[in-house]
Amino acid sequence: MREPTRRLVDVHYHAGPDLYRRRLTTGGAGKAYAAADGWVVIKSHLGSTAAGAWEARQEGLPVSGAVVLNDLAGGVRPQVVEQAVYAHGPDAPARLIAYLPTLVGPAHRSALPREPFHPLLDAGRWRGDRVLDGTGRLSRPVREVLRAARDLPVVLATGHCDREETLRVIDEAVRLGLPRLLLTHATHPMSGLGPEDLSQLTHISGLYVELTALTLLLGHRDVPHLAEVVRAHPRVVFSSDLGQPDQPDLSGWLAVSRLWFTQAELTPAEVEAITSVNPSRLLAP
Repeated sequence: MREPTRRLVDVHYHAGPDLYRRRLTTGGAGKAYAAADGWVVIKSHLGSTAAGAWEARQEGLPVSGAVVLNDLAGGVRPQVVEQAVYAHGPDAPARLIAYLPTLVGPAHRSALPREPFHPLLDAGRWRGDRVLDGTGRLSRPVREVLRAARDLPVVLATGHCDREETLRVIDEAVRLGLPRLLLTHATHPMSGLGPEDLSQLTHISGLYVELTALTLLLGHRDVPHLAEVVRAHPRVVFSSDLGQPDQPDLSGWLAVSRLWFTQAELTPAEVEAITSVNPSRLLAP
């Protein structure tokens, strides 16, 4: 079975079924990334992609899965993470990514035109609580999931946490000794961290910082910001966050990324680190 060490490792790609229409299925994404000598992690806001990723790997495709702990998928519960781990397979060559909720609080205003995947699905109906309770502490279910993530072959990801929530998750992850923590699109306005924040987190060995292509494509951040983030933290992973029908396909993303890397004056070693080395280490069992 293929290992997730490739010229390209994308830890954040949306395939159908999902909340919204997507360009490809899990199998279709696996074939596209295989052709590019890549590895892909499939994400769906509907819940777990673990079983689909296992099935794709049985066909020889370079795919691993994720689970998003939205209320729609069972909520912030260790049992939801455990079930996804089991469905991901006993021989999974990559850690499952377990995301804290993405359907929380007021709806994030997206610039993307989005068509619901299912006509009966009202995403607003499924918006749940944020990760902090009324006292400003991490809620008990979130703390229980973090404890489970310490002992399971998963990467815990911050989902749609804001800045304060992300910092509290980091504190608890350090206290518990989580082996892997991914700050989901860390410098997106929704997440709210800046390069100066990231530079103060370099001492946390298991902490990885995600910067997504979609954040740049939608104009939330620019190429100078890309360069600043890459140099602010040693464990940046550059992912796509793509799969939307109106956004670039894999070849288009790779082309625009090469342009951005040139404009940012990233060295070949820096490019290899954020596109292959760091994401491979993040996913390593």
